[in-house]
Amino acid sequence: MPQNLVIVESPAKAKTIEKFLGPDYKVLASFGHVRALPSKQGSVDIESNFEPKYHVLPESKKHIDAIKKALKDSNRLLLATDPDREGEAISWHLLAALGLDKKKPGIDIQRVVFHEITKDAIVHAVENPRGIAVELVDAQQARSVLDYLVGFNLSPFLWKKIRYGLSAGRVQSVALRLICEREKEIRAFIEQEYWTIAARLGVAPGQEFKAGLVDVGGKRLGKFDIPDAATADGLKNALQTGSYRVTKVTKSEKKRNPSPPFTTSTLQQEASRKLGFSAKKTMSTAQKLYEGIDIGEGGTVGLITYMRTDSVNLSNQALQEAHDVITAAYGKEYALSKPRIFKTKTKNAQEAHEAIRPTYIVKTPTELKKFLTPDLHKLYELIWKRTVACQMTEALLDQTSVDITADLAQPIALVQVMADDAAASNNPFAGATRCGLRAAGTVIRFPGFMKLYIEGLDDQDEEKEGLLPAMNEGADLKLHELLPEQHFTQPPPRYTEATLVKTLEEFGIGRPSTYASIMNTLVERKYTRLEKKRFFPEDVGMVVNDLLVAHFSRYVDYNFTAGLEEELDQVSRGEKQWKPLLKEFWEPFVTLLKQKEGEVQKSDLTTEATDEMCPECGQPLVVKLGKRGKFIACSGFKEGCKYTRSVDGDKGAEAVEPEVSEEKCDKCGASMLIKDGRYGKYLACSGYPGCKNIQPLVKPRGTGVTCPECKEGELTEKKSRYGKMFYSCNRYPQCKFALWDLPVHQPCPKCGFPVVVKKIYKRKGEFLKCPKEGCDWTSE
Repeated sequence: MPQNLVIVESPAKAKTIEKFLGPDYKVLASFGHVRALPSKQGSVDIESNFEPKYHVLPESKKHIDAIKKALKDSNRLLLATDPDREGEAISWHLLAALGLDKKKPGIDIQRVVFHEITKDAIVHAVENPRGIAVELVDAQQARSVLDYLVGFNLSPFLWKKIRYGLSAGRVQSVALRLICEREKEIRAFIEQEYWTIAARLGVAPGQEFKAGLVDVGGKRLGKFDIPDAATADGLKNALQTGSYRVTKVTKSEKKRNPSPPFTTSTLQQEASRKLGFSAKKTMSTAQKLYEGIDIGEGGTVGLITYMRTDSVNLSNQALQEAHDVITAAYGKEYALSKPRIFKTKTKNAQEAHEAIRPTYIVKTPTELKKFLTPDLHKLYELIWKRTVACQMTEALLDQTSVDITADLAQPIALVQVMADDAAASNNPFAGATRCGLRAAGTVIRFPGFMKLYIEGLDDQDEEKEGLLPAMNEGADLKLHELLPEQHFTQPPPRYTEATLVKTLEEFGIGRPSTYASIMNTLVERKYTRLEKKRFFPEDVGMVVNDLLVAHFSRYVDYNFTAGLEEELDQVSRGEKQWKPLLKEFWEPFVTLLKQKEGEVQKSDLTTEATDEMCPECGQPLVVKLGKRGKFIACSGFKEGCKYTRSVDGDKGAEAVEPEVSEEKCDKCGASMLIKDGRYGKYLACSGYPGCKNIQPLVKPRGTGVTCPECKEGELTEKKSRYGKMFYSCNRYPQCKFALWDLPVHQPCPKCGFPVVVKKIYKRKGEFLKCPKEGCDWTSE
């Protein structure tokens, strides 16, 4: 009979850990959080020094009962929840839910922490237990109560002043501000024209290269010094008469170092750039790799370390494994004589003291591919390459720059299209007889880590500089062609998930483990939408942001939010008490909220005046905020005038032509059109009425669960024609597998079907069920 009861968060981990520990240990799962603040007013007793009133979650009651039953036969309880603040808090809540918050005779309660699910790590953790870290619990409680105080007081304010159902969040609202402010920058942006001129020059036949114009008459060219086609033509005509020679050749060696191993945020960013994964998908896929994968003879084992961390440290064992793998695969010249140590930028790195890395670096992605789904393999390969590359030698690059002088036989003329002689005389290039050009080339002399891995970029292409032919100073060059090119300045790009995560982290706002849920909430609340992986704010999101910035500026201020994050870190380090922190936040916040209740009027937020008059009754037209965004309406609607139109529509104009999407109809192959319907924008086949196919505009969200039928696609969330949610393979129509209930990546313990589904009934609560016909297994 097992004498030791171990509690982990996930059932997937429980089986693996029980196998490692042997027959004297029984391992059960808490299935995540067991207690939380109820989603209702009064869950924090402000008058009693912010005392939280936690309730056991309904879905957790059966798990608590199972743990209580197992405790009767155990004399030792090991709390092995995740190695971070959330995990520490779950252990603390679990003791309270079990009635063990005070140590009882006969039961030895210990906390064990491990950062990877391997036998050595588990055994070491069990042999080295500790008590619950109260400081970490307090930091998590402070965050939970702060989020509650903001959400359950500011959200009702938005209901009254804008419309019912809106929400505000301590970090969510700051993320929304970033997106909205970027949109305002884009709308205010005025493009500016500018030109560049390149020359295609030759040293000898077949040895040609490009050089860019950088200097005219001894004056270094700025970005906008060639503002139009006329100026560019004048320069081109003069350059056409020039004789070209090499005046200077500069060679230098550049060294390039690899990026550090992954933290939570850098993994989310890189998986977005290189794999196209959302933050949510990245974290759910990483969770599966961490919790354990069956790798054949090796059994089920965790393939990566804990995926919620701010640290870039690697253990000595990992460093040695990486060195051995690099030496064997690439040779001694690619391995370091001493390990490369990276410094963690975050002041209070997450309590898991290692970066995200493979638990066994010797297990290559190629070796494990047959055991992994495509998504699991892609992410494992990314983590493996980044980890190994960070311990490879630096790359050596040879960079050559060549300065070229063009002596002009014909001086640069006054530009003929100038308005008058006075204006033309101001041309800074007029009369110049000499120009300077420059060419640059980079050659990889020794690839080092670049042989395995190069970090992706966000919004610009990798700079590509080709190899230059050999040249000596004083050598003459032949002009083959002049290439003037028109450019226009571009507005700042909208945020992607990767760049938003990067910006939030740079400001020190939130925790990387929460970024996925924050971005998901912004889309679910229809504050933003994702199009081509970019965040676009919706009208209601802009209105909510304007309200918060205008009236609650302190609480959506980047520095204030980052400072509050640092105070939470101080609590986790035992440098600050959590309840005084809550009081410091609450008193000015609630005072301001009461003040704004009387100051802010709903009409000021949801109605904007225009200078137009209603064509039907002559009263002023206004811009109003509706459920589907902003629209034009008559201010006399209370008197019975029903005139409305879209904001973009002209008076009396016919409906705007639908925009052609890049998507193709999966039924007939015709282009899909973006149309505006009762419930927002959607895709409709341009072949209507012959083809009546319609689809949601936003691509279905993935569940991270591999299709059990084709084993290639992913089960994604979709809506039926009647609005009911279901989950089907994203390879449809090649694969037509579908489920009505939320799939869970967990094999049926009875029949082995690779997926089970989550069912929720009012009476029974939440439970798992096998969807395979003929199998009656449930987790009840």
